[in-house]
Amino acid sequence: MGKLLYEVESYAIRGAAFTVWKEFGGAFKEKVVERALLHELKDRGLHIETQKQVPILYKGEKVGVYVPDFVIEDKILIELKAKPMITQEDERQFWRYLKGSSYKLGFLINFGAKRLEVRRRVYDAARER
Repeated sequence: MGKLLYEVESYAIRGAAFTVWKEFGGAFKEKVVERALLHELKDRGLHIETQKQVPILYKGEKVGVYVPDFVIEDKILIELKAKPMITQEDERQFWRYLKGSSYKLGFLINFGAKRLEVRRRVYDAARER
């Protein structure tokens, strides 16, 4: 069985999200959760960039810009939500952003009303085709 892509960072991201969720549940708006998660990720020793402009590429050429909530260690995208549930459109949009960027891994994290949703998406092998 293969090793998990960016295993240490992935574990830290999930742990930070669960720590914030245990403290806040789904009681706060996205901006509050974003600030708390930023604090928690920094406490775990991760390098975080906020609101970084990520080029969107088409056939190797920049055609636009995507601004994720966080970029971790210059290799993982994080997009946050604070809504009742992640929709299929949220999933599709996040997949398109990951696909259009040069990043291989992303997390779509929803601090929803009833539960925490952490979706880890890898876009790697498909890019090589």
